[in-house]
Amino acid sequence: MSAEDNELTRGGRLAKNVVWNLLSIIVPFLVAIITIPILIDGIGKDRFGLLAISWMFVGYFSLFDFGLGRALTVLVAKCLGEHQHHKIPGLVWTAMILMTVLGVIGFVVIFWLTPWLVGSVLKVPSELQQETLKAFYLLSVSIPFVIITVGLRGVIAAYQQFKLLTAIRIPMGIFTFVGPVAVLPFSTSLYPIVAVLVAGRFIAVLAHFMLMFRIVPEVRQHYRIDPGQLRPLFGFGGWMTVSNIVVPLMVSMDRFVIGAVLSVTAVAFYTTPYEIVFRLMVIPTAFVAVLLPAQSTTLAIEQGQDRKYSAELFNKGLSYIFIALFPLLLVISVFSFDGLKLWVGEEFADNGYQVMQWLAVGVLFYGLSLVPFSLVQSAGHPDWSAKLHLLELPIYLAGLWWALSHYGILGAALIWTLRAWLDALALYMMSLTLVPECRASAMRFGLSVLMAVTLFVVATQFQDLLEKFLFVGIVLTGFIYLVWRHVLEQKERLWLLRGLGVRREC
Repeated sequence: MSAEDNELTRGGRLAKNVVWNLLSIIVPFLVAIITIPILIDGIGKDRFGLLAISWMFVGYFSLFDFGLGRALTVLVAKCLGEHQHHKIPGLVWTAMILMTVLGVIGFVVIFWLTPWLVGSVLKVPSELQQETLKAFYLLSVSIPFVIITVGLRGVIAAYQQFKLLTAIRIPMGIFTFVGPVAVLPFSTSLYPIVAVLVAGRFIAVLAHFMLMFRIVPEVRQHYRIDPGQLRPLFGFGGWMTVSNIVVPLMVSMDRFVIGAVLSVTAVAFYTTPYEIVFRLMVIPTAFVAVLLPAQSTTLAIEQGQDRKYSAELFNKGLSYIFIALFPLLLVISVFSFDGLKLWVGEEFADNGYQVMQWLAVGVLFYGLSLVPFSLVQSAGHPDWSAKLHLLELPIYLAGLWWALSHYGILGAALIWTLRAWLDALALYMMSLTLVPECRASAMRFGLSVLMAVTLFVVATQFQDLLEKFLFVGIVLTGFIYLVWRHVLEQKERLWLLRGLGVRREC
């Protein structure tokens, strides 16, 4: 492996890319916290509810790219690893044409369904129906922009230019919330607000095109369609779409089943701790977005060779996610009752603290499972993970129904955690099959996870607040010491010290 290729596995580069990716998520979220109350006050609850649907509407349609955006990341990264740069223009333009067609089809379907959505599905007040109708017609125009942007991001991610991607995503994420606020002095109608959002999506497409042309100039110089790329694109994308549909169902279906088996009150008791714990999934998601192109490239480079760099990348991904999640989940597990009581009251705390403790374990398993899931897809086997998820879905739903009937919402948390563990185990075994070199660290990592789960269980035994603080302090001090001395490499320590403004040698 060349020095340039070896750069893919270096902790500093991966860590920087993850930081940029996290910033692109966190900064718009912080802006949303500030702007949402202003919007509610400015346009009223009904219009804000419709605006929230518009945000969801635009974001949800990014899933309907048939997995082509993620497929582009894997296939372009593979071309880079195999030094087949001449294939990239045909691959990119073929995918762009396909995604444009999908976007136009989405526009036609939603444009046609808009009267039914506004008139029958959504309970829109009569005085808002006309402006909502016009706003949704306009909103449907953004669907091609959204889908094309997903593809362009896939190409840019393959080159691991996350800093440049973040330079676009942060301003566009901020604009999503600030843009509607900027309209308020002139109008409180939904139509101009949505018009601003659609304009933002159009600008985002142009910005991503310009960035892609800068990073991959050969794409701008060679416009061509390669029919030979249709099969790998749809082969990857189709199976990825299966996972994109099935996994969110397993992640969120529990709340619907709770409502059917128990009550909507039980849904509230379950959802409150669930939402807190599951918010932490932004961390492994940001890591895996960085790992996918890096894994795809290194696997292509090491085709038919000893895959020690792929194994190193795999182990780094698991280590980083474990290091990031464990302290946060431990704190949540220890202070689950106290935190819920302070935030939403004693009744929610009594009913939800054990749910939160079990879900903390489940989120650790689920977050770690994203690394082998990414490796399986990077290695060209998205069908393996998709078939696993199709097999899991009916078993999980049956187990969830039984657990709710016997143990209430605590049973739902137990089954969710059990499914996350089995899913992680199955994906890990697939990864070991594809990259046997990962087995060298399997025992060490398995013991680390077992120790973490043991500490989560011990954490549930403390009642006194002082004891909880002492336990957390002792465990996290020991954890930080072990990570610093025995997990992080010298370059990773230096990079962290520079990030903290410390100039001495570690």
